[in-house]
Amino acid sequence: MKINYNNKTILITGGAGFIGSNIAFYLQENYPDSNIIVFDIFRSKETFANGNLKSFGHYKNLIGFKGDIICGDISNETDLNKLNNYNLDYIFHQAAISDTRVYDQEIMIKTNVTSFYRLLEIAIKNNAKMVYASSAATYGSSPSPQKIGDDSPENLYGFSKYAMDQIAHRYIKEYPDMHIVGLKFFNVYGEREYFKNKTASMVIQLGHQILAGKPPRLFIGSDKMMRDFVYIEDVVAANILACLAKKNGIYNIGSGINRSFYDIVTILQKELNTHLKIDYFENPYTGYQMHTKADISLSEVYLNYKPNYTLEQGIKKYIPYIKQTFNCNNK
Repeated sequence: MKINYNNKTILITGGAGFIGSNIAFYLQENYPDSNIIVFDIFRSKETFANGNLKSFGHYKNLIGFKGDIICGDISNETDLNKLNNYNLDYIFHQAAISDTRVYDQEIMIKTNVTSFYRLLEIAIKNNAKMVYASSAATYGSSPSPQKIGDDSPENLYGFSKYAMDQIAHRYIKEYPDMHIVGLKFFNVYGEREYFKNKTASMVIQLGHQILAGKPPRLFIGSDKMMRDFVYIEDVVAANILACLAKKNGIYNIGSGINRSFYDIVTILQKELNTHLKIDYFENPYTGYQMHTKADISLSEVYLNYKPNYTLEQGIKKYIPYIKQTFNCNNK
């Protein structure tokens, strides 16, 4: 079964960001008669205490996009009221503060948690299907493979996504006719993540270090730091499949295989034909996830989700974008 999104009205919050913009272009390219609305706060010069930008949505991620664009903050009621003129069929809720090193509890909870209630109410009012971004950060240091229900968040971001999942569970019980699916993304990498700056995947960060002729930098013991890296096209597919979920709920979205950061460097050097020596240094972070691996068994059953890209295949397809953004203006 496939959904025909033509002549449907689709809201993508965070649509100028990494995952949101990829969903927008997938729908535009495959369903040219769909009505797509991108809602994003867009990038400003404002930063958090850690020096990272408060928002990463960038207009360059939307060059070629033909739908409606609304500049707004999901935690601002007046901004959300701009959506009252639309009859929404689908909501892909990707907007969030996703920086795991943000410790301002007020802004994190307001943005990620409180606004979720309002977006769920908008979904109910429009009888729209809701697919939202959760995160593997909810698992903290839970042993691999991480299964739904193993939550033990160790940072504020992970807690905010955990709280969203609890809200979703309650709405699923209270509104049995409503379509709600949460997707716990593991380590996503791929095109249009460049403007995430320091919070972009290690794939692009290491790729740019290698292209600059600098030794790729890894934490000591990186060959034992295992993560589940998932390519953006698999993540977009998961979002689309979630609209046809056989059962409401929360699902893991990863490759189902964990690989090391050392593997990333090895693959990148092979693709870029380099032989640089790795520069190892101490991990300065506490609460750092040492190993993740998605148990995707429920996703396979209820979403018909099946990842199509190995790490080697994903990086190979990603190389042109890594080269394109090398030394690109990040403003």
